[in-house]
Amino acid sequence: MSKTLFTNARLIDPEAGTDRLGWLLVKGGSIAARGTEAEPKAETVIDCGGQCLAPGIVDIGVKVCEPGERHKESYRSAGLAAAAGGVTAMATRPDTLPSIDSPEVLEFVARRANEAAPVNVLPMAALTKGREGREMTEIGFLMDAGAVAFTDCDHVVRDNKVLSRAFTYARSLGALVICHPQDPGLSAGAAATSGKFASLRGLPAVSPMAERMGLDRDIALLEMTGAKYHADQITTARALPALERAKRNGLDITAGTSIHHLTLNELDVSDYRTFFKVKPPLRSEEDRQAVIEALRSGLIDIISSMHTPQDEESKRLPFEEAASGAVALETLLPAALRLYHAEALDLPTLFRAMSLNPARRLGLASGRLAVGAPADLVLFDPHKPFVLDRFALRSKSKNTPFDGARLQGKVLATYVAGTPVYEAE
Repeated sequence: MSKTLFTNARLIDPEAGTDRLGWLLVKGGSIAARGTEAEPKAETVIDCGGQCLAPGIVDIGVKVCEPGERHKESYRSAGLAAAAGGVTAMATRPDTLPSIDSPEVLEFVARRANEAAPVNVLPMAALTKGREGREMTEIGFLMDAGAVAFTDCDHVVRDNKVLSRAFTYARSLGALVICHPQDPGLSAGAAATSGKFASLRGLPAVSPMAERMGLDRDIALLEMTGAKYHADQITTARALPALERAKRNGLDITAGTSIHHLTLNELDVSDYRTFFKVKPPLRSEEDRQAVIEALRSGLIDIISSMHTPQDEESKRLPFEEAASGAVALETLLPAALRLYHAEALDLPTLFRAMSLNPARRLGLASGRLAVGAPADLVLFDPHKPFVLDRFALRSKSKNTPFDGARLQGKVLATYVAGTPVYEAE
């Protein structure tokens, strides 16, 4: 079994919270040893040139448009984009056409993903049939077919009895349920967050309280059922006290946020730029700062791309009518590094939220630089400047709010089980 030695590397260890120079030895697809002193011998030696070597990103909530809308994104294009962005595992959403709500559709998706994508693909399944919120799916059979979590994505289940039954059943099987905390009545038709900016622009808006109300409802059902729960996006300061209370009370709850809500705010919409229309809508700068602080403290656990491909036809519309969402597999790391360069978060904290915590929540062994962990790694230069050209992205859809933005941080290479799946030219 051949060995590969990564030498002269700046090892970013989110588990230990350290950032120091050293070496890493890979053997048989796993991390065999690491250190800072005398280096072992290996058949292949990769000189990292003092650049950062970190666990590969585990991205929860990636939309791949198979089946139904392959023209927007396929497993092949999403996998190539993920590899180029340092993402070694994608947990993919079930909001496809049709929804991934049966073992047969899930098995088709898993087969397509394994054939086409160079990175690990972990399919999620719908919580209710057709994501309609009326009847729960066959959670046990879907778990047997490989579902890692259950979610109706942005279709909030309105019926509390249906959701409580789904939570109860998921708890009996140890299944993770992912919900979108939002009051569906208040947020219907909203294109912006309520406030002075939305009023001046004449945009239909939703109060940040809608997120708090949605989270409060979910937490109450969690107390009742004891399910394993993850809130996909917490984006407002109003929701944070409820999240903190739920964690303090010992509920099995984690929370994520999207890279767009961490690095952009409502003013970025500016002259009705639809590439900045995401769901939930971009928030105030005060909310953005509160979410960053929650990440720093560990109250919010996970950063995800919430990669949502949309074609030009659905984005080139008046702001209210345009589709929500942005592609982000390739921009997740350089956008996150904005927080590092602004000295808001250090690199171990960033990779705790992008690699370690999502891996733990999904029950994966990856996301670490520990001996015995899978050698899913990303080598990157955190200081390399570039101007993003959306047409250079590997995703089929090009709907990124970072088009033309000056970013810092380039992926040099990505490894899955020690095998290179992307190397920069």
